Amino acid sequence: MNKYEIMYVVRPNMEEEAFKAIVEHYNTVLTDNGAEVETTDVWGLRELAYEIQKFNKGFYVLLNVNAGVEAINELDRLMLISEDVIRHGIFRAEA
Repeated sequence: MNKYEIMYVVRPNMEEEAFKAIVEHYNTVLTDNGAEVETTDVWGLRELAYEIQKFNKGFYVLLNVNAGVEAINELDRLMLISEDVIRHGIFRAEA
């Protein structure tokens, strides 16, 4: 298992309960695939540096996880096809 930092931005035009459900969903995807979510840091609604899909703001979430390649690949696949996630990045942290 490796340490990863995962940052994703969720579209701003959704209800708070739907946003919380998305965060829980992605945490569950990771744990179901054998990953360990160390921290989930919700930064909240912030201005974007540039417009993405006609949005100027987005909900930022930062995850620190210990995960294998399978869990990371599944999370990446799901985020790529999701209409709710407007941008995401997965970075391997230094040990």
